[in-house]
Parts: sequence; C-alpha cells; structure tokens
Amino acid sequence: MTGTETPVSATPVYTSAEIPTPATGRALLTNRILVRISGPGTDKFLQGQLSQNLEDVKLGTSPRAAGATPKGRAYCLTRLVRDRDDVLMDLPAELAEPIMAHLRKYMMLFRGTSMTVEDEGQIIGLLGDEAASALAGEEMRKLVSPGDSLPLDSGFLIRTENTAEGLSRFEAWQPVAGGLKLDSIPEKTLADWQASEIAAGVPMLSAATSESYVPQMLNWQHLGGVHFKKGCYTGQEVIARMHFLGQLKKSLFRFHMVNASSVPTPGTLIMAGERSVGEVVNAVGFSDGSCQLLAVVRHDSAHGQLIAEGQPDAFLQLQPLPYSVTEREDGATNDT
Repeated sequence: MTGTETPVSATPVYTSAEIPTPATGRALLTNRILVRISGPGTDKFLQGQLSQNLEDVKLGTSPRAAGATPKGRAYCLTRLVRDRDDVLMDLPAELAEPIMAHLRKYMMLFRGTSMTVEDEGQIIGLLGDEAASALAGEEMRKLVSPGDSLPLDSGFLIRTENTAEGLSRFEAWQPVAGGLKLDSIPEKTLADWQASEIAAGVPMLSAATSESYVPQMLNWQHLGGVHFKKGCYTGQEVIARMHFLGQLKKSLFRFHMVNASSVPTPGTLIMAGERSVGEVVNAVGFSDGSCQLLAVVRHDSAHGQLIAEGQPDAFLQLQPLPYSVTEREDGATNDT
C-alpha cells in the first residue's frame, strides 16, 4: 500500500455519496486489503475453512466465500481469485488482523503454507462498462456474470453484481499497485462505491457485526458465496441445516431513509414499535441528506413500519435488490 492509504487497523471514514449514483467512475477501496495464500496446502487449507469449493476457484472464475465459526456464524466474507498456484482473497481492513490470526490457527496443520498481506496491493472499484473497457477493451465482454474474471498485465479484472438499478460494476485487483490506464475515468469516493455495494445488496462485516449471522442471513448464498454440495468445513453443519431444513427466518434487506438525522452505524437496532426486529449491517449517507442501508431483518417484519433506533421520525422505505431471495417467498423451497 502507499502512504496515503488507510492502514490495516484503521476503520474507514466515509464522506457523503453522490446522488444519483455516478454512471461511470473509479474508487480506490482503501477499506479492503489483499491477502495471498501460498504453498502446497493452499487448497486443502481453504477447503476446510471456507464455504466455497476450491475446485471452482480457477482462471476466469473468482467466486465469493465465507468463513464461519463452528456455530456457523460468519466472521469473514471474501472473494477468492486464483493467481497461478496461489489464491488471493480480500479482507476488510478493520477485521484483517483478527481474521488472519484465526485462520493461522488452522494453517499450522499445513506445513509450508503461508498467508501474507500484499503490502503493495490495492483494489479499485469500477462503475460502468466504460471503466472496465478502459482496462480490458473488447475482452471485457467476456465478463458476463458476477465472479467472471480476466487476467490483466498487472492483476485481475472481476465482474461483480450490478446495482438493482442496473449499473454494471467491476473490481480491479492488483497485487502490486500501478500500471492501470484509468486517467479518462473520473475519480470517485469510497462512499460512492459503498453506495453501489448497498444498491447491489453486497454486505461487508465490521467489528460490530462479525460472528453475528449465519451466511444465509446476509444473502451470501444468492451472491454465489456458499457451495452446499462441497465437503465438510468449519461451520458447515449449521449452514447446511439452515439451508436444507428451510429454517431461515431473517435475511438482508435494503432500505432508504429520507430524513436521516445521522447515518446509522453497523449494529444499530431496527425497531418495529418498541420491538427489535433486526440490525444495520452497512449504511451510507448521500449529499442530499438521505441515506441507504442494508439490514438483517425478520421476514415477518420487513414490510411493516420500521425505524433505525434513535431516529423515530425517519421511517425505512424498502428498496429492491438485484437478486431474489427465494427463502422469503411463502411456500418456497430452498434450491440454491
């Protein structure tokens, strides 16, 4: 990382995001870091700790994954990118040290396997096709679905989820920063990218929400981050039971607040009258004084009159997500 980037231990501070969301732009994602896992035990180690099948992590395919406690609670939400014999993964800067410390307890069983921060690495968020074309040209058209990826001279270009409003989004992962030709693409803020993440229904864990939710409560299975047919991994029994027995009673929703007095922090309670029915996971404020948020809320309460705790005059307005959550539908079967 360069000297101007947020240190690993720091919590990022967001400015207000533009409204409407920019149709094109690039943002340096200083709230995330790149980590490299290398050595002969790389795949076996990750296979036993993460919810993704490592056989599906290959050139051209870079799926999401979750790390969970034995009780099935997610402490890590990440993406996996194959870099020759190694695997790259991204971590929130705020949680990187405790996540790596936890994983290293299991890595000790795999001699010669290591996990290191890419100190010179960076991730750039790209809004719109124009930004992706500036890096990959016509090759960008090969990136059809979220998780599709292309090798670049200086890293990887990965398609991520569109927003619910249809804005295409990509990420450039660089183990060593530099060399990207993006001068023609307007620079945007971390808040602008966070707004697009919320509009795409992509959560990010923080110190307040780590180990609070089973991955399905964060819609992680609908973001391609849970492989229900792979072998055992830490937390798998709880995650599988919730999936196959249809026990999901709350999940991630997107809301808009028009008259927000402040941007709710992660962990803020969502209230239905005097009853708590959920918690804020991520939120971002906009330049017009409004804000949007992702919150895990009980299915039987999500369509009622809700507020964020401490803001009784700012009712939450339910917003669409770019994917369907079949578990919320009456009589739906879990077939993800």
